[in-house]
Amino acid sequence: MSATTPSTDRLPLPALLALALVAFITVLTEALPAGLLRQMSAGLGVSEALAGQLVSLYALGTLLTAIPLTAATQSWRRRPLLAVAILGFAVTNAVTALSGHYELTLVARFFAGVFAGLLWSLVAGYASRLVPDQLKGRAMAIVMAGIPLALSVGIPAATFLGIHAGWRFAFGGMSLIALGLAGWMWLRIPDYPGQTAGQQRSIAEVFMLPGIRAVLFVTLTFVLAHNLLYTYIAPFLVPSGLADRVDLILLAFGIVALASVWVVGLLVDRWLRQLVLASTVLFLAAAGALGFWNHSAVTVFGAIAVWGLAWGGAATLFQTASAKTAGSAAEVAQSMIVTVWNIAMAAAGVGGGLLLQREGATIFPFALIALLLPALIVTLRSRRHGFPSAERV
Repeated sequence: MSATTPSTDRLPLPALLALALVAFITVLTEALPAGLLRQMSAGLGVSEALAGQLVSLYALGTLLTAIPLTAATQSWRRRPLLAVAILGFAVTNAVTALSGHYELTLVARFFAGVFAGLLWSLVAGYASRLVPDQLKGRAMAIVMAGIPLALSVGIPAATFLGIHAGWRFAFGGMSLIALGLAGWMWLRIPDYPGQTAGQQRSIAEVFMLPGIRAVLFVTLTFVLAHNLLYTYIAPFLVPSGLADRVDLILLAFGIVALASVWVVGLLVDRWLRQLVLASTVLFLAAAGALGFWNHSAVTVFGAIAVWGLAWGGAATLFQTASAKTAGSAAEVAQSMIVTVWNIAMAAAGVGGGLLLQREGATIFPFALIALLLPALIVTLRSRRHGFPSAERV
């Protein structure tokens, strides 16, 4: 399949759905240790705080390599590069499944993060190139639907499988899924040439574009707040008596997040600013409820559902804001979003582990509030650039 000119009135659904599955397997690989924290901790003979660093090392791999790898491969054809990155997931998940040593598992997780950084840049770039400008937000929403789908179906199912059949079996299954996905993408995704030297823009140039810094800051704080609680959701649920139902909690979270993606997909091209503000306010409300009523199972369950509603469309919102703000420099901007996203993930794993050891899990909601209030203020101030009002869009 070769690249074609995007249609002005139709979405290329087969290609977009294939890219959504790329997002699905990427998130599944990233987040599964959160659902199996206790099992992996016991299996590798380390504490839960150290097991949480399996998420941090994944994020670190992406953080350190997303920008240089994106820059180094700008001239490569897109489809072969996409296939290589997916096959990398197959290998690293297989190593994770077979490893009996904590250190080797950390190395595998690091390289999984390396391939993830490359994948996120490629997926966002593909979603932008497959459709005309007026459909970019909707195309991004379809592709990013793989994220809540992984959370609502993939993570709960893999967590259930890991609890009852062993966490190694779950990672082995992901390796096989990645192998099949690489073949399917080769058939369903059009190929595109890389960029010429004259088309490339530096990171410094893009960083100084009006609105880019606001988008990066809000992405950093929002994603840090989410991962801080999500990574250590199992110990946080202990006071409410829900710690043994992590699979059910994650299922509810993911289902609501999937509904959020649908809403965001319908509205993002016109109401980007309002959606970011609404998501931040909802997340703040959920954090407040979790902070003050963390012993009530009903309140905790309801607050997590609200959190899912706030989080579901986040990837679509921030990726779309980045692409529209950067314009022709969208691919460079996407690599910056990927880097900031994974700075937040790494900081959440390390910072959350320290908070868990020193203060206990009940401090997490108040840390979320401290992060989300600045995000809300910056969004409110970014009316002209970054998160413009509907009339400006």
